Amino acid sequence: MTPSIGPDDLLDCYRRGVFPMAEARDSARLFLVDPQERGVLPLRPFRIPRRLARTVRHDPFRVTTDAAFDGVMEGCAESGPGRPETWINAEIRALYGALHRRGHAHSVECWRDDALVGGLYGVSLGGAFFGESMFSRATDASKVALVHLAGRLVAGGYLLLDAQFHNAHLEQFGIETITRAAFRRRLREALSRTGDFHAMAGAVSGAQLLQSMAHTS
Repeated sequence: MTPSIGPDDLLDCYRRGVFPMAEARDSARLFLVDPQERGVLPLRPFRIPRRLARTVRHDPFRVTTDAAFDGVMEGCAESGPGRPETWINAEIRALYGALHRRGHAHSVECWRDDALVGGLYGVSLGGAFFGESMFSRATDASKVALVHLAGRLVAGGYLLLDAQFHNAHLEQFGIETITRAAFRRRLREALSRTGDFHAMAGAVSGAQLLQSMAHTS
């Protein structure tokens, strides 16, 4: 267990390659995680399954960034089918909300009409982006959000997309499992760069996004 930490402490954790979690949504304490093996998603090229690429191209959702950070965190904290419990407690939400206000945490949102139907959030430091969690209330919403995130990271010159743990859901995107030492080497290189999360300005269609990723990969 670890005592309460502040936003500066949290950024230092990411610089060291560790991140906080809670035992459960209603838990009052956090603990730091330093996995022996780390899941990372290669950005160049970023693998997009053919069916999903067709979905992205047809723009089934309106995609925004940093438009509903708190709403995305709320969605990620919800329990659901196959996920009866989550690790996002009140302190996690407060900490990442503070990082968002400082410009270090970002969200990608998928909307259908005016309803938030999926999204993800994570932390940006240098040329590294640390994916934290995603949620979906509509088919493929979280996957579309992830593709839009990857497109922004490629456009912004990021080197590392940390997925924390290997999981079957991310295998379709080419997730790699690397050792702790290998991750820290990649992290040091990424932290020496300056990524620009907002390099891709304004609304971008799915077709524009896929074309941009093909040209920069």
